[in-house]
Amino acid sequence: MTDKLPIYGGQAVLEGVMMRGSQAMAVAVRNPKGEIQVHTQPLGNLYRGRFSKIPFLRGLLGLWDALGLGMQSLTYSANVAGGEEIKVEGPAMWGTVAMSLTFGIALFFLAPAAAGAGVEYLSRTIAGSTGEAAGWVGNLAEGLIRLFLIVGYIWAIGFIPDIKRLYGYHGAEHKTINAYEAGAPLTPESVAKFPLEHPRCGTAFLLVVVILSVLLFSLLGPLPLLQRLASRVLLVPVLAAVAYEYLRFTARYISNPFIRIIVVPNLLMQRLTTREPDLQMLEVAIKAFETMREKEQAAVV
Repeated sequence: MTDKLPIYGGQAVLEGVMMRGSQAMAVAVRNPKGEIQVHTQPLGNLYRGRFSKIPFLRGLLGLWDALGLGMQSLTYSANVAGGEEIKVEGPAMWGTVAMSLTFGIALFFLAPAAAGAGVEYLSRTIAGSTGEAAGWVGNLAEGLIRLFLIVGYIWAIGFIPDIKRLYGYHGAEHKTINAYEAGAPLTPESVAKFPLEHPRCGTAFLLVVVILSVLLFSLLGPLPLLQRLASRVLLVPVLAAVAYEYLRFTARYISNPFIRIIVVPNLLMQRLTTREPDLQMLEVAIKAFETMREKEQAAVV
C-alpha cells in the first residue's frame, strides 16, 4: 500500500458490504431477486476535520461513529436482504449500540477480570506468591481468558450459516480494498486473486486490545476486586485509542519487513472472521466500493 492512496475501510453486512471513505459511504446489498441495491450517504466532518488529525482522540471518535454507521448499514441490509422494514434510528439506534457495548465489556472485560482476580488470590494463598508476582500471574491469566473468550466466540458463531455468509462478504471487502491498493482492475475475477487479510481489519483491533490490556493492567498492580473491575471499564477508551493508533501505524508502514513480521498474528486472527467469497459476493463488494469512490470524488469537486 502506498502512503499517497486515500484510506478506505468497510464492513460486511447481511448479504452485502459497506464501504466508507472520508466524504461518503455506500452499502451494496443483494436482494432476494438477485439484484444489487445500493444506499449512499455523505459523512460528517469527523473523518476530515481537525479532530481527525489529533492522535488517540481521532480513534475514539472514529470508533464510536463507526459503531453507529455500522448499525445503520446492518439495518439497511436486513431490510433489503429480508424484505422487512426495520427502523432503528436516533435514540433507538444509539441505545442498541450502548447495549452491545455493555454486553461486550461485561463478557470480554469484566468476566476475565473477575476470573483473573480469582487466579491472583489462589496464587497468593496456595502458591505463596508475593503481592507483585501474584498480580502479574492474575493479569496474565486474565489476558489469556479474555483471548480465549474472544477467539472462542468468533469461532463458535462462524458455524451459523448466516454468519458464514457474513464472513464471506468480509473476505470480499478485504479483497476489494487490497486490489484497489495494489492498482489492480476491480473485476470479480481480478479481485478474487488478492488476500483475505488486511492490516486495518477490526479483527486485528481486537487482538491488539487483548495484548495491550495485559501490559496496561499489569502496570496497575494488585487491586481489590471492585477497583479491578472499575479500572477495566474506565481504561477501555485508552486501550481502544492506543490500538487504533497502532493499527494505523502498522498499516501505513506495512511494506517495512519488521512491521510485516509483527502483524502476522493480526493477519492470522482474520482467518477466523473471513471466508473465501464467491464471484457474486465480490461483485457486491466492488459495487459498494465503486459507488463510494464516485461519491467521494463528486464531493471534492
